[in-house]
Amino acid sequence: MDVGALESRLVLYIGFWRSLMDVGALESRLVLYIGFLALTHGRGCVGIAIGIVHRVLALTHGRGCVGIAIGIVHWVLTLTHGRGCVRIVIVIVHRVLTLTHGRGCVGIVIVIVHRVLALTHGRGCVGIAIGIVHRVLTLTHGRGCVGIVIVIVHRVLALTHGRGCVGIAIAFGLMATSVENRQFIEPGLPRFTHTIHSSDSPVRSDSYSIYTLKTKTFIDDSSSDEDVEESDRRSYNKMSEKVKLSILDPRDKGTSDSWIERNPALIRLTGKHPFNSEPPLTRLMSHGFITPVPLHYVRNHGPVPRASWDEWTVEVCGLVKRPNRFTMAQLVHEFPARELPVTLVCAGNRRKEQNMVKKTVGFNWGAAAVSTSVWRGARLRDVLKRCGILSRRGGALNVCLEGAEDLPGGGGSKYGTSLKKEVAMDPASDIIIAYLQNGEVLEPDHGYPVRIIIPGFIGGRMVKWLRRIIVTTEESQSYYHYKDNRVLPSHVDEELANAQGWWYKPEYIINELNINSVITSPGHEEILQINSVTMQRPYKLKGYAYSGGGKKVTRVEVTMDGGDTWRICEIDRPEKPTKYGKYWCWCFWSLDVEILDLVEAKEIAVRAWDETLNTQSEKLIWNVMGMMNNCWFRVKTCVCKPHKGEVGIMFEHPTMPGNQSGGWMDRQKQLETSESQALKKSLSTPFMNKSSNTFSMAEVKKHSSPDSVWIVVHGHVYECTKFVKDHPGGVDSILINAGTDCTEEFDAIHSDKTKAMLEDYRMGELIHTSDVDLLQLSTIKEVAVMRSSALIPGEKIPCKLVSKASISRDGRLFRFALPSSDHVLGLPVGKHIFLSATIDNNLCMRAYTPTSSVDQVGYFDLLIKIYFKGENPKFPNGGLMSQHLESLPVGSMLDIKGPLGHIEYMGRGNFTIHGEPKFARRLAMLAGGTGITPMYQVMQAILKDPEDETEMYLVYANRTEEDILLREELDEWARRHSNVKVWYVVEEKRDGWEYSTGFITESVLREHIPEGTEETLALACGPPPMIQFAVLPGLEKMDYDMKKSLLTF
Repeated sequence: MDVGALESRLVLYIGFWRSLMDVGALESRLVLYIGFLALTHGRGCVGIAIGIVHRVLALTHGRGCVGIAIGIVHWVLTLTHGRGCVRIVIVIVHRVLTLTHGRGCVGIVIVIVHRVLALTHGRGCVGIAIGIVHRVLTLTHGRGCVGIVIVIVHRVLALTHGRGCVGIAIAFGLMATSVENRQFIEPGLPRFTHTIHSSDSPVRSDSYSIYTLKTKTFIDDSSSDEDVEESDRRSYNKMSEKVKLSILDPRDKGTSDSWIERNPALIRLTGKHPFNSEPPLTRLMSHGFITPVPLHYVRNHGPVPRASWDEWTVEVCGLVKRPNRFTMAQLVHEFPARELPVTLVCAGNRRKEQNMVKKTVGFNWGAAAVSTSVWRGARLRDVLKRCGILSRRGGALNVCLEGAEDLPGGGGSKYGTSLKKEVAMDPASDIIIAYLQNGEVLEPDHGYPVRIIIPGFIGGRMVKWLRRIIVTTEESQSYYHYKDNRVLPSHVDEELANAQGWWYKPEYIINELNINSVITSPGHEEILQINSVTMQRPYKLKGYAYSGGGKKVTRVEVTMDGGDTWRICEIDRPEKPTKYGKYWCWCFWSLDVEILDLVEAKEIAVRAWDETLNTQSEKLIWNVMGMMNNCWFRVKTCVCKPHKGEVGIMFEHPTMPGNQSGGWMDRQKQLETSESQALKKSLSTPFMNKSSNTFSMAEVKKHSSPDSVWIVVHGHVYECTKFVKDHPGGVDSILINAGTDCTEEFDAIHSDKTKAMLEDYRMGELIHTSDVDLLQLSTIKEVAVMRSSALIPGEKIPCKLVSKASISRDGRLFRFALPSSDHVLGLPVGKHIFLSATIDNNLCMRAYTPTSSVDQVGYFDLLIKIYFKGENPKFPNGGLMSQHLESLPVGSMLDIKGPLGHIEYMGRGNFTIHGEPKFARRLAMLAGGTGITPMYQVMQAILKDPEDETEMYLVYANRTEEDILLREELDEWARRHSNVKVWYVVEEKRDGWEYSTGFITESVLREHIPEGTEETLALACGPPPMIQFAVLPGLEKMDYDMKKSLLTF
């Protein structure tokens, strides 16, 4: 039977079986036909079968039925050849189409295969189709067929996407070449899950719906839309060395980061916790362009948040039309991915050099706070466009970024920052929400599961553990947005910055990196031997350079004569510019120098230039944060004798990172301060007495923490650690005196009975020294310590009375000047201070809460009620301290001491009680008389924060209406703020009084404060009878837990 007759017969059979049986039966019949054809036409008959089926289906389905035909044949062959038959089908289809369409039919084959796979695998199957075609072509054209694949893919995509599809074609073509390394997520294909096993890590136990690469070739975004030649593509993967595996470091034991694996080679800069580290400089450079993730520098402000890939979301809100919350799966699959190499640099890179000149507020970064990775993620602009970001007219001026970690700064806040909307939406900025680093999911220290990458910016703007993106009119209000990453003028220290608000001046914020360069070879303390062999060849100086904002480093120069002459270096720039001409990565420089030149040189220095002709300054420019240090990097040289009979050149870098000693700046500082060190040693020596029953003051000062509390009273040393938690005045009242001689304070506020109890804690005697020695030691201490806060725990601070005003018959407002006009008091919200004075030759101390704001600069206010002599029969002598204050003339000096108290309000409903956290959404505030001041302080702090929605219900009791303190302020707050409710109670009323009369009762409480719940706290301050007979019984009946939900000041 000829083929034509077979076709006719097949038409009849297909029609018959379609009318009587299901598709499965048709498949069975095709098996028979293929078997029949095999007897007459041999094994090559499958192609004929496809052709026949196609012709038949064309009659009923039209010309677009090729995909169906191939699908049917694939089903058939699967029964006889197994799942691996796809490639056989493609070869057959290619051969068939070659007969009818010529050799250029490969593109049609890819389209057909894609259509078939799309039916079973979804639209994302293009990469699989191309990968399969690549495998087929490899069999017929060899391994060099990648170029053919790319050309074919381009032609196919050009039909559907236009000529601008080159980048897509290349990407798909390269996917084909590494198809065996990919993790496919399509159903029915092999799935390779990247899983690292760690029993206590919430990160490693997840499986991710994204692929990872073992060896990856990265293609930069070309500035051309034309086809890219093979020779123009560059490989960025230079990680040839194996990196030592990360471990659960014993140094993290006992910290909140104990579950994280870290590389032991990293140099820790801030002790055990939080984790801040950089790699050894030579180790960093040995890996070349791409830094292995375990050696990438780390900057953490606090504990690393634990995260789950499946549960993590990123919220986009604020000035957008469509607020949304994106899961990780959505970020990975719903947005086009951008993958590019980016160099990250901490703004504190090389800070230790500044700390050698004058201490900054930051820790000691060396020259390795720089690393480069290939980052992959969704473009920020795409996400914002999806959510409908508003225009500038609509108020959208800033994009705020907020992380997940809970940090202590500013009384408790998230790490956050912001960037201008124009930057966020600029396609040239390449800002991405990254979820892959070097082809792997992010490590916990680097922001797992998602972080922001802003190429060309400092690392401090690239928020890790990204939780929220808020489009706003104002820039971020995060504490860390203002109190970090600034370059203030050199004359501004921390005190001045706090006093004059330098932190908030926009002109000093850091965004883009500045130009910088470093010498990495020779390394620190490297010795170059001078002999007949080394003299015959030059020595190669090497290092890195980078700039910010995508600017190209155009020139690197080295001087060996102090800047009189400069030599141009050769630059190795592994990256190519983006389509917008941006350079996001570091480059490497090198220079061959003769050995004799090194012998003659006392110093080698490097500087770099970028395309805007910015360069590095010759001398270090100090700033209080130690940021952006980019002066010439200088390496000192000296001739040495490493071994007997040998001569060499030893090289010395400026510093060593962290607390490591070494470096010419360290050596120079030690020489300059040798006399001062000798003085300190001579002063401290007499104090080091280790007798079992006698202790020096230096030893006592070491015991000033909650874990070990020593005090000195009348020359005796007492160990009070066990008594701290039971002290009626709270933990702080002892801790502020821990490690000090507090004889006067103790006598002023304790009874004879308490003094007798103290003997149970006596452990020895204090060694006495001369007044001269103590005076000298005190002077050195004062010079060494600079504080922006006036309060220094454990020390008395003299303050001048600068004004006093009468606000009622017995109410006075006293204003005290701080020691400096640049100081703030430094009193946490919820705590109070001791005011001390000598009255009738006796020390008198009383606790007061200031009514001035906690950030008031230069002074503080005390609102005090004067208890006059003879007015109250219970206290005929009146108030000793209040009457003394009443009698003081302006200009008098008094001492303050603090902070004192066991309650601290951290903001947004968060309290710390005896060091333990407590949260409340509602506050029942019960005050009597001057007990209003701590309530006022807390209310003031809540209302100052527009995002603090804590509800406040104040019941304030007094004898008469005239005795109500701060009434105007309280009434104004109640009018302006919906979360403030105020109710007054007085014993004596007059006409028109609209509040309660008498005393605080259960009915008053039930009507004006909320019932007791887990999220309600009661704050009370007033006369003991009010607390004992009114507050406690009433709250107990309203279901308040007296131990957990009542705080008394």
